[in-house]
Amino acid sequence: MKDYHINIFYSEKDGGYIADIPDLKGCSAFGISPEEAAKEIQLAKEAWIAAAREANIPIPRPRYKPLIYQNQ
Repeated sequence: MKDYHINIFYSEKDGGYIADIPDLKGCSAFGISPEEAAKEIQLAKEAWIAAAREANIPIPRPRYKPLIYQNQ
């Protein structure tokens, strides 16, 4: 199975890095560094999937692909 795409970007407002997974609505995390945000989003992804399973909510397959990769 392919894994989910992760966006990581700096937020001046928050003073750190935000990571999110577009395929998992509302799944995001924060870190002081990009590496910390990447680590935290993995924990958030696991929690998101566990909560969806517990609530019998369908877990979407990885589909999001940034525009720069859509022709590959």
